[in-house]
Amino acid sequence: MTGETLTVLALTVTAAAFVQGSSGLGFALIVAPVAGILDPGLLPVFVLASMVPLNLYVAWRERASLDLRGAGWITAARLAATPAGLALLWVIPDRRLGLYVGLATVLAAVVSLVAPAFTPGRAAYVGAGAVTGLTETATGVGGPPLALVYQHRPPAELRSTVAACFLVGEVASLALLFATGRGDTADLGLALALVPAIGVGAWLSRLVHHRIDARRMRLFVLVFALVSGAVLMVGV
Repeated sequence: MTGETLTVLALTVTAAAFVQGSSGLGFALIVAPVAGILDPGLLPVFVLASMVPLNLYVAWRERASLDLRGAGWITAARLAATPAGLALLWVIPDRRLGLYVGLATVLAAVVSLVAPAFTPGRAAYVGAGAVTGLTETATGVGGPPLALVYQHRPPAELRSTVAACFLVGEVASLALLFATGRGDTADLGLALALVPAIGVGAWLSRLVHHRIDARRMRLFVLVFALVSGAVLMVGV
């Protein structure tokens, strides 16, 4: 990998860590397209591995706001769906997979724009966890379902719970990818080398995360879901 490519990746993960550390979302949406352009072989292992230290930090920083019940149901469903996400890599062409997942995400976001406020229950948690297990394992992008479930909750609850769910799921996806020969240790080494860049973005997010109110957070969530769905439809 050239120095220019490494610099672009470092700047990208710094910006992405700042966005996700502030809002709880957005890292994969920012990093996956850039990594895919620079080297498609970086997906999904590099994106998943890069998110591990960031989500560990966010989950710990806002652990007092963690929704344990929701995180438990989401994680159980997410882990159960992880093998199916791996299977999708084998049976569905990447572009067609992105089209299906992206279309479902955009439709969910559009429905959310007109639907009344709701408090998520067990069915919402399980559904979001299952979809995340499929999409994150296959593409590295799994935030939209969780974001939509928590769009009406306090920002700190969204950030901490989504981070905790991501953390467990990323480790499970990485373990399965490597166990089945779909992982490359070079991608782990690159993610490790960029931990300082991720740390800078995460540290900067401390300056603004507490200033994001619920109304702005919901707007960000819906825009995030629409944009990420569009990105997936055209191919990450």
